[in-house]
Amino acid sequence: PVDSTKEILEERGYSIDEDGFEAAMKKQRETARNRRKTTNYMGADATIYEEIDPKLQSVFVGYDTFQAKSRSIALVHLVSEGEDGENALVDALTDGMTGAIITEETPFYATMGGQIGDKGTIESKNGSFEVRDTLHVAGNKIAHIGQVTRGMFTLGEQVELVVDEKNRKDICRNHSATHLFQKALREVLGTHVEQAGSYQDAYRTRFDFSHFQAMTPQELKEVEDLVNEKIQEELPVGTKIMSLEDARKSGAMALFGEKYGDEVRVVTMGDFSTELCGGTHVKNTVEIGSFKIVSESGIAAGVRRIEALTGRNVQSYFTKIEQEMQKAAEKLKASPAELTDKIAHLQEQLKKLQSENESLKRKEAQKSLGDLSETAKDVNGTKLIAASLKGVDMNGLRDLCDTMKQKEKNAVIVLVSDNGDKAQLVVMADAEAVKKGAHAGNLVKQIAPKIGGGGGGRPDMAQAGGKNPSGIADALKEAEAALSAQLIHE
Repeated sequence: PVDSTKEILEERGYSIDEDGFEAAMKKQRETARNRRKTTNYMGADATIYEEIDPKLQSVFVGYDTFQAKSRSIALVHLVSEGEDGENALVDALTDGMTGAIITEETPFYATMGGQIGDKGTIESKNGSFEVRDTLHVAGNKIAHIGQVTRGMFTLGEQVELVVDEKNRKDICRNHSATHLFQKALREVLGTHVEQAGSYQDAYRTRFDFSHFQAMTPQELKEVEDLVNEKIQEELPVGTKIMSLEDARKSGAMALFGEKYGDEVRVVTMGDFSTELCGGTHVKNTVEIGSFKIVSESGIAAGVRRIEALTGRNVQSYFTKIEQEMQKAAEKLKASPAELTDKIAHLQEQLKKLQSENESLKRKEAQKSLGDLSETAKDVNGTKLIAASLKGVDMNGLRDLCDTMKQKEKNAVIVLVSDNGDKAQLVVMADAEAVKKGAHAGNLVKQIAPKIGGGGGGRPDMAQAGGKNPSGIADALKEAEAALSAQLIHE
């Protein structure tokens, strides 16, 4: 926000070019406005709404009702993508047309404060209109966006507006839970928690907040338990209109950086939560039913995001998990209650089999190596034993090098394994070779690039990994040249 930026700059001895900022913002708004004029734009800030008489306004009456009768004051034909023409004010909307109906009064809540707009239907004497979204538009008007599904609508006629009650109640549960949730976060994590964004639809609530690290499983449990506790306490949800000053004195939480009018709406949930809010809510917290956190993640530096479910969506969530557990149990030939023990047993078996497999690989590698002493090269008086293997992991390579190191004196061993899409390298040098100048770590630094990797280590042992097994032959050639440069010539 520009205000915050201004404060930070002033603290550091800088000033902000406010005139330049406003000029740039004005230019951006004009650019966006011109773009919207030349496209079939259907958003809340579509320029077509600015053509409606500014004296005409909409009043929201839906806090306590799901239906109302009113008169249409504007009809807008919104051109769908791919359709010819432009958005336009019209005197009638006919069957199949996409558009917006604006009325004097409406029980439909328009998207605001993170809460998504209502859905439902509008009926006239001669037609039906499916409301798919509800938006605040220019001039303090509320637009019902959707499509005529039967007949027609004419400007100025009486209509009946009916909100999808089930959808609205699901949204209310999520919105009210968000208030409990925010207070619970401050109780568990601390008062540094501030809202950084939110979204509530009929399925879930999403809440972004300031916090310096990921929440622990215990913290998530404490927050979830506290919210469910307040739900079960059947806290009454109340609303009151008061001055902004009185609201702040009452301890009501406000969204940082939000601009409020002289009068605000305050929503309380018992004596647990008090917030400035214009959204719709349950009448009592018990209506929320239940609350379940389903994810926690970071979305920016110092900002965390939690998604949660309420009411019947929690039951659906657990039903889905139960079904997945049942499928998993059937595959493992166990009951759901036995899954944890069954998985632990399978993990032990897998670990044992992996160990046996690696042991077999090492034995096979030992056989394939044969007696490498006969193939050892003399490099300035020191033996170099270098070989390539297939499918041996790093542990296996180290074991093989150790075995050969014990058999040989004054020797450097270089083993590289081709493991499909990667290569692994181990170099060892005995004490006598090290004394003469051999350095396994430096050898690896020179050899590893040939296999597309890097690494290093001590004078007597070093290792590396790479992504280019095709370079193994070159790596072995490089080993001889690199060792020769290290050793003291005799």
